[in-house]
Amino acid sequence: MAKILIIDDERSIRNTLRDILENEGYKVDDAENGMEGLKLVNSKKYDVILLDIKMPGMDGLEVLEHAMKVTDTPVVMISGHGTIDTAVEAIKKGAYDYIAKPLDLNRLLITIRNALDKSTLVKETKSLKQQVPQTWEMIGQSTAIMAVKEMIDKVAPTNARVLITGQNGTGKELVARWIHEKSPRAHAPFIEVNCAAIPSELIESQLFGHEKGSFTSAIRQRKGDFELANGGTLFLDEIGDMSLSAQAKVLRALQENKITRVGGEKEIPVDVRIIAATNKNLAGEIKNGNFREDLYHRLSVIIIEVPPLNERKGDIPLLASHFMEDICNKMGKPVLTISDDAYQKMEAYKWTGNVRELRNVVERLAILCDKKVTADDVAKYVQPL
Repeated sequence: MAKILIIDDERSIRNTLRDILENEGYKVDDAENGMEGLKLVNSKKYDVILLDIKMPGMDGLEVLEHAMKVTDTPVVMISGHGTIDTAVEAIKKGAYDYIAKPLDLNRLLITIRNALDKSTLVKETKSLKQQVPQTWEMIGQSTAIMAVKEMIDKVAPTNARVLITGQNGTGKELVARWIHEKSPRAHAPFIEVNCAAIPSELIESQLFGHEKGSFTSAIRQRKGDFELANGGTLFLDEIGDMSLSAQAKVLRALQENKITRVGGEKEIPVDVRIIAATNKNLAGEIKNGNFREDLYHRLSVIIIEVPPLNERKGDIPLLASHFMEDICNKMGKPVLTISDDAYQKMEAYKWTGNVRELRNVVERLAILCDKKVTADDVAKYVQPL
């Protein structure tokens, strides 16, 4: 049910509009002056605001100006004393429409329906913007993270293969996306494969695709991630968990720039930049016979090690502030401030889960705290293992 706010100093107008709008199925609040109306605008969410221009104290144009700073709700101005100049000024200040008194009921209802359509579009646009991936940004000014940024800037314009190493939660995927976004391939696909999440018997089909009937559940032909990433970047996350048989086929694809679908015979040329990542010690995996040394050398033209958060604690205030703003905006609530002593408490904590753990903690604080995050809040809601 749409909610409408009426701001008008004439009780008879408010009562009449309320009766009409409630009869149309709308939920209605009203205010008899500008200050009272702004309090409601600040405390509640409305779909349309009907605002009188001529009111004692704060007039409608002043109310409109203040309202536009705190809401994107469509405002329809109504007045029996207005002129063309007043209407133009109202529209310039952000009003959705202007209706003169005495009010034409049909015109009013049509205007409200149109304003509601606009309000719905605004909400949908906000929702879609939240769903669209944001520009991949690497937050931090520490020496360790600046070295990573510098390496990315040098490597990204090339086609060199990159192996990203580091603990879980440090942001290896972020580094991979940064390399892609700064590369000449940025306009082409970025395809991510989590090698640890795909069963060994399915990884080859995932990477190279399959032909119809090549195995029991292959009811149709499927392109693999190498083909889908053609012209762009293929990110092989947790490469250390890939099966040896799949490793052999990946090595062949890198050597020949061709792939063959499972159950197929045709060789398909591919132009793909490979970025791989792992939290494992691949040298140790090679010694244990779990990883091919020749594949390692193919992947590790450039090695970028992402530092753990405990080695870049000076970045914690920047990261926490960035996460708080992003999380609160997505939740549609005011951004909480974080006190200096709260930042200090965060910096003193040992972050075993790295940046991922910090973001989770900030999200917890955003949900459970009011207005300002203190050191006591951090102590209460950080949950060490």
